[in-house]
Amino acid sequence: MFPTEVLIAYVAAALVVVLAPGPDNILAIGRGLSQGPVAAALSSIGAGIGIMVHTLAAALGLSLVLQATPAAFWVVKGVGAAYLLWLGFKAVRSRDLITFEPARQAPLRRVFTVGVLSNVLNPKPGLFVLAFLPQFVSSARGSVATQMLVYGAIFAVLTAVIFTVLGSFAARLSAWLARRPRVGTGLNIGAGLTFIASGLSILALKARA
Repeated sequence: MFPTEVLIAYVAAALVVVLAPGPDNILAIGRGLSQGPVAAALSSIGAGIGIMVHTLAAALGLSLVLQATPAAFWVVKGVGAAYLLWLGFKAVRSRDLITFEPARQAPLRRVFTVGVLSNVLNPKPGLFVLAFLPQFVSSARGSVATQMLVYGAIFAVLTAVIFTVLGSFAARLSAWLARRPRVGTGLNIGAGLTFIASGLSILALKARA
């Protein structure tokens, strides 16, 4: 069901996608910088769970339904864009995504929840999964749904592991960054603007993109 050459090609392609800058890995790196490896790992695992939610939706055909139903697609797109815009404005205004003041740091439960929601409420990963995974699936090799779920699980694990590593490495810079508040301010603003740009790009999505 999963030929070696297909798996190698899939993992290579997935690695390129995971390493590309985006809201989820920026979130994990920000958590690592301000709250350490555990917070980075929780944010990363949340992103991986989000990938699995999108994969399950694609395997069940829900993503196709959303694309074929303009009203439903607009609702999902609006909610996802609003959430990322809110994260962005919050990071720019409050500057607490990367902070070394314990009272301003998010509880670990919220770190995990935000990691999940920032992925699940973003329709772009869902559309990507719907377009990306079927390229490696063949009905001649067995259940299409099973293949989709396995490929999605691989993508989710790669996401969680790589984001955790990035966030853990970032955590090593926390002591240096704590002594340079202006750099922290710049990183918060940069991360916030990235979230805002992602939210605006979601608003520009078309159902059949």
